[in-house]
Amino acid sequence: MEIRVEGSLDQAMRVLKRKLAKEGVFKEMKKRAFYEKPSVRRKRKRSEAQRRRRKEQRRRRASA
Repeated sequence: MEIRVEGSLDQAMRVLKRKLAKEGVFKEMKKRAFYEKPSVRRKRKRSEAQRRRRKEQRRRRASA
């Protein structure tokens, strides 16, 4: 990933952090910090999928 510094370094850092957050790098680092048992991983993935489905249903109802 390449970030050009045009102006201040602070602005470039903000752009970099935003891009990393959008790609999910920070979430991935947090997830890998500790070992997660396979059963816990399955349960987490199931709950995340349910959350995504509910969110998608809310979007469909709001737009319809």
